[in-house]
Amino acid sequence: MVPDADPRVLVVDDDPALADVVARYLRREGFEVDYAPDGATGLRRALATLPDLVVLDLMMPGMDGFEVCRRLRRATSIPVVMLTALGEEDDRIAGLDLGADDYVTKPFSPRELAARVRAVLRRAAPGAAEVLSAGGIEVDTLAHRVSRGGEPVSLTAKEYDLLVCFLTNPGRAFRREELLESVWGWRIGDTSTVTVHVRRLREKVEDDASAPRHLTTVRGVGYRWEP
Repeated sequence: MVPDADPRVLVVDDDPALADVVARYLRREGFEVDYAPDGATGLRRALATLPDLVVLDLMMPGMDGFEVCRRLRRATSIPVVMLTALGEEDDRIAGLDLGADDYVTKPFSPRELAARVRAVLRRAAPGAAEVLSAGGIEVDTLAHRVSRGGEPVSLTAKEYDLLVCFLTNPGRAFRREELLESVWGWRIGDTSTVTVHVRRLREKVEDDASAPRHLTTVRGVGYRWEP
């Protein structure tokens, strides 16, 4: 993102009426908005223009949001906010498993979506220069770079935020609700979001995700990072 420039958001949705409402509201909130009417077009446009964030509908004909997210994650770390149908928990979990940074359930208010977009962009922005290190994991917060045993580790924005939260508080047990508020900014929400991201993070930072040494489960509480 260019300093002082309006954040660029690509909205990918096959419902032009909904996309128009979302785009108009986001523009009013200070975002520069582009629109793609289907998954294939959205993927091409995202890879060509590299927006700051993609708002991605899951259920589209042809290439659906799952496939778009899967292909985006192979090539970029652009934050993704997914739009999902009310009550489709399996879809939300699958989207998070593919690397989505957040999701908004339909029907939603444009104001809520704008708030989620701002929160994801805020978390994805590089912070003050600091190197965090524990358990063979090193995080350069200025470069937004993670390594494990000297080898680079590719994390989504949410996985990165979660890891930084743990590494800045080694040995502290976090309840899922605390992590939901600290990392996602939600005081009320589905804590399965935390569970999914912890599982994905373990797969990337642990030698054996099924028997984690560092990102451990605290029975009846939540999770703790053991240095």
